[in-house]
Amino acid sequence: MAQLILILTTMPDDDRADALARSLVDERLAACVNVHGPMASTYRWKGRVEREAERQLVIKTTAERRAAVEARLRELHPYELPEIVVLTAAASDEYASWLMADG
Repeated sequence: MAQLILILTTMPDDDRADALARSLVDERLAACVNVHGPMASTYRWKGRVEREAERQLVIKTTAERRAAVEARLRELHPYELPEIVVLTAAASDEYASWLMADG
């Protein structure tokens, strides 16, 4: 059985988050993408502490699709350095079967 993964990334606003989610699902790179509500991110960038509003995306896919998802994220992402955090996951047999078939 394929290994399930979750890929986390952030986007600066709803429109771009929704567009990215739709692209990944339309292109069958992900079975599902959750777009979380507004949040504030505080981080160090180029020697300065920054604080920005963002949306967290949780991309549900398989390990086999990881490289393709990462490549597409780099193509579509507006950030110079997009967040790409990959977590391994376990799911119910039924959900895992759906995820592997649909994304």
